[in-house]
Amino acid sequence: MKDVNVGICGLGTVGSGTFNVLTRNARLIAGRAGCGIRISRIASRRPRTDMDLGDIPFTTDIFDVVNDPAVDIVVELIGGYDTAKELVLAAIRNGKHVVTANKALIAVHGNEIFDAAQKAGVVVAYEAGVAGGIPVIKSIREGMAANRIDWIAGIINGTGNYILTEMRAGREFAEVLKEAQDLGYAEADPTFDVEGIDAAHKLTILASAGFGVPLQFEKAFTEGISKITPYDIAHAELLGYRIKHLGIARRRDDGIELRVHPTLIPQSHLIAKVDGVLNAVLVDGDAVGQTMYYGPGAGDEATASAVIADIVDVARAVSAGSEQRIPYLGFEPDAVEDLSVLPMEDVHSAYYLRITALDRPGVLANISSILSEHGINIESIMQKESELKDGRIPVIILTHTVQERQMNRAIEELEALADTDGQVVRIRAENFN
Repeated sequence: MKDVNVGICGLGTVGSGTFNVLTRNARLIAGRAGCGIRISRIASRRPRTDMDLGDIPFTTDIFDVVNDPAVDIVVELIGGYDTAKELVLAAIRNGKHVVTANKALIAVHGNEIFDAAQKAGVVVAYEAGVAGGIPVIKSIREGMAANRIDWIAGIINGTGNYILTEMRAGREFAEVLKEAQDLGYAEADPTFDVEGIDAAHKLTILASAGFGVPLQFEKAFTEGISKITPYDIAHAELLGYRIKHLGIARRRDDGIELRVHPTLIPQSHLIAKVDGVLNAVLVDGDAVGQTMYYGPGAGDEATASAVIADIVDVARAVSAGSEQRIPYLGFEPDAVEDLSVLPMEDVHSAYYLRITALDRPGVLANISSILSEHGINIESIMQKESELKDGRIPVIILTHTVQERQMNRAIEELEALADTDGQVVRIRAENFN
């Protein structure tokens, strides 16, 4: 079988990791692929003088790679939206297969890219775009092919998970975020990580692969962790919960839920024990039940592991001249269902509420009455006399599952009460039963 030529676009963290692992494990990888995998061209906006590229042709023009007739597989590791999209579509037009780690590109432009690739008869592989080195896309598309997947939930942003883990020691959000930036876990502008945008990119892809629906990133609900306090983390733990920043996708008869937000999870659940920068994804299938995929969600060689797994899959087909392809989202195009993303108001959840109440007789009765009027049942209530300050006292309530629309109306009335002060803190809770 002939060697398969790979062109790498981007020599940042993941690009350099991919180069290093492909070079170091070349013999092992060839044994698994059934052919040699040769890096035939590398492009990067800036030369990497700290790396020995040997005699591999190097260019600062990434489009030299897609226009090189010798390249069989273009590996897109430049990130971003516009240039990456232009690069990938150019590669497809030139009849080249594409491997990418760019979750934003797939989540936002994936429908267009997959349609172009289908017409051109080439593969676009994106395992590394979701949860770094964890092979969750392959598991969903192949290992769980027999299952109707009912829901997916995951810690899919390591930066947010690191911050919430460190805040359990009583540290404030801003302090831990600065530490995460100093350690290289968070960018100088951390918005994508802490506000849930990065996780929503990944969740969009997981939902499409799991449910067989179009990519619909623009409809995903996102809520960040910047308003979470050590107080809420500590009191959630007293109630038997941990707070995690989760992406949750659920298939329903009337559509799908697609949401990223802080979430209370029972401390006994395995995913509640996933700390630091690690990722974990729960997948619930009707035949297999709950499965969990856990490991590093980022990093040079961890993510390179997933990139190279995709390269090996494509190389096997290229080298053998096979026309057999795994569908991009795990479903043949005519089997994809056009299910819409449901508005957040239609989602059902349990809730943690923190209400700052004035220290007056009958306040709890008034709060309970409002919740009852909106069909919201209380599971537990916590109020500590020791926390009374300036005539105000926090009231912590954990509710049973209710529709978000009902909770929104109840919170409006609670905040309008003369017996309460300021905004109600609301954190959703899931048991994953």
